[in-house]
Amino acid sequence: MFKNVQLAIAPIAWTNDDLPELGKENTFEQCISEMALAGYSGSEIGNKYPRDPAVLRRALELRNLRIASAWFSSFLTTKPLEETVEAFKLHRDFLHAMGAKVIVVSEQGHSIQGLQEVPILIDKPVFTATEWNLLAKGLEELGRLAAEQDMRLVFHHHMGTGVQTTQEIDKLMEMTDPSLVYLLFDTGHLIFSGEKPEEVLKKHVKRIKHVHLKDIRGGVLEQVKAQGMSFMQAVKAGIMTVPGDGIIDFMPLFNILSENQYEGWFVVEAEQDPAKADPFEYALKARVYIKENTGL
Repeated sequence: MFKNVQLAIAPIAWTNDDLPELGKENTFEQCISEMALAGYSGSEIGNKYPRDPAVLRRALELRNLRIASAWFSSFLTTKPLEETVEAFKLHRDFLHAMGAKVIVVSEQGHSIQGLQEVPILIDKPVFTATEWNLLAKGLEELGRLAAEQDMRLVFHHHMGTGVQTTQEIDKLMEMTDPSLVYLLFDTGHLIFSGEKPEEVLKKHVKRIKHVHLKDIRGGVLEQVKAQGMSFMQAVKAGIMTVPGDGIIDFMPLFNILSENQYEGWFVVEAEQDPAKADPFEYALKARVYIKENTGL
């Protein structure tokens, strides 16, 4: 079904970057050892990972793991371009040293995803025309910087940001050079936002160079809507889970990606409270589901 796709898992199931109290007891070594034991070949980077490429590379190589990518927060709509550019170069060079080919970028200007009490489904930011232009031009500049190292920028549409909905994703793709700005496709964030993943995938599949496989628990989603929860409250309540454990039918998505010869990483990413959802158990559950449905 897939010829050039590799499977990674994000460390956020073991230790949450935005909510460090979730999984604070889990070590870096435990995290990557359980990833390898569960049958994954790659990882994204979490807050407990060593920042020295030589140290990190050795720890991963002992477990036959590679780095797929890592999150970068841009502030193109709220801060001078130069600030984001300088931080991006450091991030790019670190990932390049680790052998990654894509750089995950999410625009955090005006983002509410990290605010503890702001309802995630009500108060998301909406960019002005000026902010859209700043974002598009800024991302193209970052895309050029990525290309200098033979890497690609993949933009992460995300709950609580100015690029969350299908309409906003469409607009960003229309405003940016397709040779500089690519798309990260995240199943969970689309369902959470009330979008149709198949529609987004069919429309933009040729620009999708990175995939996050995340499922959603339907009962918790209804709870989030009814109680006006923030993103962080929703995560603690267990809205996210691994593929095969929620309400998303992944087979049509796998089929579209396969038909369009998608190449790159599939990254299982489900931010949960590890005290409630054992990371190793859920890593295994996702691994079995993906094997059964894709052959990977």
